[in-house]
Amino acid sequence: MRGTYCVTLWGGVFAALVAGCASERMIVAYRGAAGYVPEHTFASKVLAFAQGADYLQQDVVLSKDNQLIVAQSHILDNMTDVAEKFPHRQRADGHFYVIDFTVEELSLLRATNSFYTRGKRHTPVYGQRFPLWKPGFRLHTFEEELQFIRGLEQTTGKKIGIYSEIKVPWFHHQEGKDIAALTLALLKKYGYQSRSDLVYVQTYDFNELKRIKRELLPKYEMNVKLIQRVAYTDQRETQEKDSRGKWINYNYNWMFEPGGMQKIAKYADGVGPDWRMLIENEWSKVGAVRLSPMVSAIQDAKLECHVHTVRKETLPSYARTMDEMFSILFKQTGANVVLTDFPDLGVKFLGKPARY
Repeated sequence: MRGTYCVTLWGGVFAALVAGCASERMIVAYRGAAGYVPEHTFASKVLAFAQGADYLQQDVVLSKDNQLIVAQSHILDNMTDVAEKFPHRQRADGHFYVIDFTVEELSLLRATNSFYTRGKRHTPVYGQRFPLWKPGFRLHTFEEELQFIRGLEQTTGKKIGIYSEIKVPWFHHQEGKDIAALTLALLKKYGYQSRSDLVYVQTYDFNELKRIKRELLPKYEMNVKLIQRVAYTDQRETQEKDSRGKWINYNYNWMFEPGGMQKIAKYADGVGPDWRMLIENEWSKVGAVRLSPMVSAIQDAKLECHVHTVRKETLPSYARTMDEMFSILFKQTGANVVLTDFPDLGVKFLGKPARY
């Protein structure tokens, strides 16, 4: 995964790197202002809107009755009280799946920040964030969120972009559902259909990305911008059918090899790597960051670089502050988009105004 090519940067802007990316630098509010308010709640989204984020990110999954739901996972276990409300609805693997519940049932659940479960005890993934289970947040549909955003734009006279991730398309295909088609149809209904519209669609599933590009966009007469999220194979983000029709773990290794980004560029406008994929951690320190081969590969393929996910709680040793991390990503890796749980800090770093 790791190559020998590297560049050591001692502060400042490395112009050759930055030149390969789009000129405008943007902040995407990852699941809203999730560093302050539980992720994917209306409160999180309206706070990010006020803070000045360029785009609001949504993770989209499907309910039993074919409604698109905004939720960070297709599994409900560690973000709702589903185990208390519906204790006998888990599958054989012990998990509770969004797709096994109707919208009406999902509306009964309380939503909260991500947590770990140890016995009956819930421990927040990020301990200093909004307290678990307070006051009483709920899940909502993707259509409700689009209506909410259009309402904010109407009452404030200010625009914000939509950044929608289609979650686990392969899983939905296994369940006989076409989540990508439903997502695109709803986006078009609300006026998000061309490259000039403030919308990105992303997924980890490369096979589905190709299908969106080749089949679904022409079918719906759309031409929205597409982003290929990048994973390590052992993260088990995606499955595909092998030659015998058996579902197997998708191998992402080719994305890290020479020519990988060129292949992605045939179908996508950009890629969404984790920031750890762009920086050689063991060779980097404060003031001296070593870049991975992926940085130049993205540039050579003329892809946009949308970096995930900057959080206060997970800063690396070579970035002492959020400002230092934003500087590394925007000025040194050449990223033009950074996704963060703390959009206000990204907006401030870029010198952009908050909306309110």
